[in-house]
Amino acid sequence: MFNQEMIQLGTQRSVIREIFEFGNQRAAQVGRDNVFDFSIGNPNVPAPPAIKAAIEDIIERESPVAYHSYTSSAGSQSAREAIAKNLNTRYGTDYEADDLYLTCGAAASLNITLQSLIRSEEDEILTVAPFFPEYRFFVTARGGRFVVVPADLESFQIDFEGLRQALTPHTKALIINSPNNPSGVVYSKQTYEQLAEILREKAQEYGHPIYLISDEPYRELVYGGETAHFVPNFYENTIVNYSWSKSLSLPGERIGYILIPKKLQGAKDLMAAVFGSARILGFVCAPSLFQQVIERCVDVQPDLRIYEANRNLLWNRLRQMGYRMAKPDGAFYAFIESPSGSGEEFCERAKKYDLLLVPGTGFGVPSHMRLSYCVKTETIEKCLPLFEKLMAEYRAEGIVE
Repeated sequence: MFNQEMIQLGTQRSVIREIFEFGNQRAAQVGRDNVFDFSIGNPNVPAPPAIKAAIEDIIERESPVAYHSYTSSAGSQSAREAIAKNLNTRYGTDYEADDLYLTCGAAASLNITLQSLIRSEEDEILTVAPFFPEYRFFVTARGGRFVVVPADLESFQIDFEGLRQALTPHTKALIINSPNNPSGVVYSKQTYEQLAEILREKAQEYGHPIYLISDEPYRELVYGGETAHFVPNFYENTIVNYSWSKSLSLPGERIGYILIPKKLQGAKDLMAAVFGSARILGFVCAPSLFQQVIERCVDVQPDLRIYEANRNLLWNRLRQMGYRMAKPDGAFYAFIESPSGSGEEFCERAKKYDLLLVPGTGFGVPSHMRLSYCVKTETIEKCLPLFEKLMAEYRAEGIVE
């Protein structure tokens, strides 16, 4: 009677959500402080004070009609002008309001973008492991074929030989995510330069553009002198999907944008397709109040001190214990290699200590597990002896020397 595929998706939570709900159940039984839940990427750093001040000022000074009513489908002119100005100042670009379409967060941006690009089931959308698991569902729901480039397990940059093998005449676009969820790795300038060279070469060979979709909810979360490079400055056919969910700790407000630079091949038609895709998906008019909030707060930067302190603590102590992982220079995730070679086995073993992590299978790297360290630093400190106990178990079993 109903769409069976949608019923299946609706009755099966993502692995991340399943572990999060398991953590809630355990917290009710043993107390929240005794459960070390690192499953979900929910920012623990409060939104900057400027956000609250902007909301209060808008509500106090303006008529409710001004912040509760519809805006233009693409978002208010003034909000898009403010975003364009911010990008131009930071990255030396020349964007205008008409290059932007405001959305209900990065997920809406991705679905609108994919709906606009995919024309048939032969169209291939590539991504690089490790990747956000929902990419697979977004691509297949829009009618495309999802193709995974295997991970570079040493650096978690891009395996360019794997990318070359994955590219075909049917390749429509490649989704990248840096800083990366789940590894926390930030792509280097050299990575972007080589990526752009390969995509241009293959686009010329195939006789059509290959679009680069840069998924950027973590762009502002970078530590230790690293830089989150602005992707359109390396590759002209880049579509940016952005969200303030993580940078300004606003995941529940669902506010982001699609950027389509005018120098992108077919930019005018693609923007028209974005309008049409948003229309049929029901994503017209991002939340009006938060369009105004972002307009006022677009230059506000996040406080990274807690995330960096948590990263430093985990990076130093886990490596001392013998764990392996690529250094997370951005976002708030650590992607840790399981001593047994199976992330699922480690995560199940860790549950007896109420230590909750997400196996890497859904991210395309089954040997690893993700730890989301957007938590209190004291939670990190309290969980470290549990990691030591687990490593001691592996040594006692002869799995680790």
